[in-house]
Amino acid sequence: MTETMWKYEQLRAGQIYNQVMFNTREEAESFAAQMTKVEPDLFWRIEPVEARLWWN
Repeated sequence: MTETMWKYEQLRAGQIYNQVMFNTREEAESFAAQMTKVEPDLFWRIEPVEARLWWN
């Protein structure tokens, strides 16, 4: 596991609609690209998160 995880969040009307964690930014961006094709009306955000903050 890496020290930095990448959090992908889909937003609808300012609320988190879906949240998924990835090991690399490339995985998160690839997933975001696929989801944008499927659900173009949702906004998305990708941000780095320290793994120690996510996993206890």
